[in-house]
Amino acid sequence: MDATLHLPRAGFTLDVALALPARGVSALFGPSGCGKTTVLRALAGLERAAGRVALGDEVWQDDARGVFVPTHRRALGYVIQEAALFPHLDVRRNLDYGRRRIAPIARRIELDQIVALLGIGPLMARRPDTLSGGERQRVAIARALATSPRLLLMDEPLAALDVARKAEVLPYLERLHAELAIPVVYVSHAIEEVARLAHHLVLMAQGRVVAAGALADVMSRLDLPTARGEGAGVVLDAVVAERDAQWQLARLLVGGGEAAGFSVWARDHGLPVGRATRVRLLARDVSLARAPLTGTSIGNQLRGTVESIADDEHASLALVRVRVGDSPVVARLTRRSAHALELAPGLVVWAQVKTVALME
Repeated sequence: MDATLHLPRAGFTLDVALALPARGVSALFGPSGCGKTTVLRALAGLERAAGRVALGDEVWQDDARGVFVPTHRRALGYVIQEAALFPHLDVRRNLDYGRRRIAPIARRIELDQIVALLGIGPLMARRPDTLSGGERQRVAIARALATSPRLLLMDEPLAALDVARKAEVLPYLERLHAELAIPVVYVSHAIEEVARLAHHLVLMAQGRVVAAGALADVMSRLDLPTARGEGAGVVLDAVVAERDAQWQLARLLVGGGEAAGFSVWARDHGLPVGRATRVRLLARDVSLARAPLTGTSIGNQLRGTVESIADDEHASLALVRVRVGDSPVVARLTRRSAHALELAPGLVVWAQVKTVALME
C-alpha cells in the first residue's frame, strides 16, 4: 500500500509518505497524539487528508486526478478499541450483517474459515452482552473479515482489554497473516504488541514518519528511541530446528537458513520441529567478547561484526549493534567495557546471549 497524506490538525500537521508491504502486519507506533489514528482514518477515507492512497493497482484517492473513493466503496475492514457489535443481534447475525455488505461474487473468504480462525464457533448463538471483552473483540475482527476486505485496519484493538484478555486475543491476531493473505495496518503505542505482531514498523512523532522498515532493523537502530531503556533489543523470526528432550531445550534457527542465519538454544515450549516462531533478544541479556569463551554457562555464542555504537540512557552505558549473519543483535554494556574491548565498526566479536525469550 502506498499513501501520501497531508492534513493540518490542532497541535501538529500530519505529513506522511507510506510504502507498506502487500502482506503481513505493518504497525504504526508512537506516543498518543502523534497522528497514528489520523493516518488510519485517512486510509479509510473517514478523514479527508490531501494526497494519494493506493492499494496495489486500486487507487482510492488521487487529488491530482480528482479521484476520491468513499469509505463504503473501499474494500477494507476496520476494527477499533471497542467491539461496537449490535447488542440486539447474536454473534451469527452480527457476522451476517458484515457478510451482506458485499455481493456473493466478491466474497473471497469463507465464513466457516473466519469462524475457525478466530475460535468463535461456540459463541455463534450468544448475544454480545454475554461475551467477555476478548470474545467480543474476536467477534468484531470476524465481522470485519466477513466483508472479504483487501486491507484490514486495526486501531489499538487490544487497548480496552486487561492483560488476561490481551493474552487471549493475541494468538488469534498472529494467525491472521499466516492464514489469510490480507495486509494489516495496526495502530498501537504498546511496544510488546508491536514486537509480537508486526513485520513492518513505522515510527511516528508529531504527525511525521521518523523511521520505517522491517521490524528487526528499525528496533535495532541505535539512533531511535526504541533502542533505549530496559526493553531495548531485537525481535527476530525463527523456526524450531531441533528439540533436546534430555535437557528440555529447543534449537531455534534465526534468519531463514543455516547459511545466512544462526541458531540459539531456548527453553522447550513444546513447539514442533518446523514451527515458525519469534524470539526476543534483549540488549541487557547480550554481552560481547573478542573471542569465543570456554568454561561459561552461556550456551549461545554468536560470531558477528560490530555495525554501530551509541550511548544509552545512562551515561555509564553503551549500546552496540552487531550483525550476526543477516540479522541484527543489540548488546548493552558499560562504556568502560566497550573501551577496554576497543570496539569499533567492522570489528569481529562474539555475542553471548544469556536468555532467549520465545514470544507466545
